[in-house]
Amino acid sequence: MMDPLLPLCGKRLLTRSKYAPIYTPKCHRLKGHEGKCKEFPFLRELEKSHFRVAQKIKRDSIMTTGAAWKSDDAGPNRILRCVMLEDDLTLKRFGLNMAMLKPGIVAKLRDKAASYDDCVRVAIALTVKAYNMKSAPLASQKLATYFEATGFTLEPNSTFCEICRLPLDFRLFRNARRGKAEIETCHKDPRLHTPENVGFAHRECNIAQGPKTLDEFYSWIRGILQRAGRL
Repeated sequence: MMDPLLPLCGKRLLTRSKYAPIYTPKCHRLKGHEGKCKEFPFLRELEKSHFRVAQKIKRDSIMTTGAAWKSDDAGPNRILRCVMLEDDLTLKRFGLNMAMLKPGIVAKLRDKAASYDDCVRVAIALTVKAYNMKSAPLASQKLATYFEATGFTLEPNSTFCEICRLPLDFRLFRNARRGKAEIETCHKDPRLHTPENVGFAHRECNIAQGPKTLDEFYSWIRGILQRAGRL
């Protein structure tokens, strides 16, 4: 349920999703707004200037990564994170038979589950982090006010790779190798999808961290350096 203290509209929106009985998108414009309700109003400026970046933020916030392909035993490529909170019987009604999937796939999908409200808060947090990168477009005063009202602050040039801690440049979103962007969404704890736990990282840093938490990853690196006589 949306935090009642947040100054957001919260009106339920119509959806054509097959998960409509268990997934209801909401308006996240500020209360008392004029005009149509919008689910992701904070992404509108980015959609106009950098559409792919906006789509990436939306996709990574509300969808799981799933398998690289879709098959009976690999599971869905992407699925709503909030849907993965449902039990196996409910999911089976929507055509996802968890009993047919490999245990590792089931665990991965369950680990990526998150409430709808957490997913939207993650989307806001990632949007702010994108604007806070070096070379990022400037957000309007209206958007800055929206971020402040929802508990976030614009601080130019303050976004770092969550893993190596080097500053991130917005222009890296344009770079890609083998279809993969040089900047990826990452999690300090891969099993927790909340605004405080999610950020951006260099692709190679995110790959290196793998399924480890950041603390586990740093301890692993420290052990390697000690055994190599570098510490």
